[in-house]
Amino acid sequence: MKLSDISNDINDWFSGAGPLADIVVSSRIRLARNLAGYKFLNSCSDEEKSKILETLKGVLTSLDLGDDVFYFSVDDAPTLSRNFLVERHLISRHHAMAEGPRGVVIARREFFTAMVNEEDHLRLQVLKAGCQLPACLEQIDRIDTMIEKHVDYAFSPRLGYLTACPTNLGTGIRVSVMLHMPALKMTDQIDKFLAAAKDMNLAVRGLFGEGSEATSDLYQISNQVTLGVSERDIVSEFEKVIIPEIVDYEKAARTQLLDNQVDILDDKISRAMALLQNAHLISSQEALFLLSHLRLGLNMREHMQASTPAIERLCALKQQESTPDTDAGLSIRTINRLFMLTLPAHLQLNHGRSLGATDRDALRAKIIREALHRSS
Repeated sequence: MKLSDISNDINDWFSGAGPLADIVVSSRIRLARNLAGYKFLNSCSDEEKSKILETLKGVLTSLDLGDDVFYFSVDDAPTLSRNFLVERHLISRHHAMAEGPRGVVIARREFFTAMVNEEDHLRLQVLKAGCQLPACLEQIDRIDTMIEKHVDYAFSPRLGYLTACPTNLGTGIRVSVMLHMPALKMTDQIDKFLAAAKDMNLAVRGLFGEGSEATSDLYQISNQVTLGVSERDIVSEFEKVIIPEIVDYEKAARTQLLDNQVDILDDKISRAMALLQNAHLISSQEALFLLSHLRLGLNMREHMQASTPAIERLCALKQQESTPDTDAGLSIRTINRLFMLTLPAHLQLNHGRSLGATDRDALRAKIIREALHRSS
């Protein structure tokens, strides 16, 4: 399987479906594991890393996941391919930029990936659309158990799973959700939210994880404590306490926009529509923010029955003819598809060659214009 086989559409977990999907874009659970009898990666030679890679590659590609899996070698991949995998959330930035033998095993439908020789020997992750953390936990536990039948993990009765970074000791679990929170930013409450998240021992990162900014009003919220607490307790707290509180914050901000700042809301949506339908050059960051405003308008109409002039114009966009490559009407899936497919590496991979910044901006604007005009 080639990366071009998956690059021209979005995956299920980014489809805009699932519980609470107007705010909770996706759920992810990641496990950090190391093999017993080997040093941590920062002390391994390339020869030792190769042995770890071959061992885990063999195990991972033999798993029965109910889906085809394929292996991709990261260490000898072109920069464009590595950047695509980061944009696709299939590997981390750290994995893309590291050195030495390393790779990733990917399920065809992209609900599961396994990074080999990232920071730890093995980083497993399961992703689902909307708020589905218990389902993620159940699935990743099953996969983890399948792997452990073939290899021995480094484990301490006192400390739990041994990991390269002390913050992952214990369960080795990282629970995270991707949230779309434009109203908190529009109402100047995002800094208050970020401070509250810090007080709750949560890590807040941007669209592409550690070191990235919150482009398109998308934030990743994850736990920071893994030692002395069970996996199920962490997931339960997220599902029953943390996520409901965050969703309530964003919903309250959306209500505030409708009640007190409707002109600001209408202006944001109207400007976004006008620019996206007519621009001939648009940067990745600008496109993400403008698409975010359209996503907000569509979700407010669907989930809050909001009606403003700009929202009505937005929702009036209808596609006359549907094709296998497009969605019927301007939908959340359409917006999410544009989010992903207009990112720099996606653009270039689907175009078949590397492009300079101006050519990327022109191609991105063309793709968005055509998608929106098909819906008019």
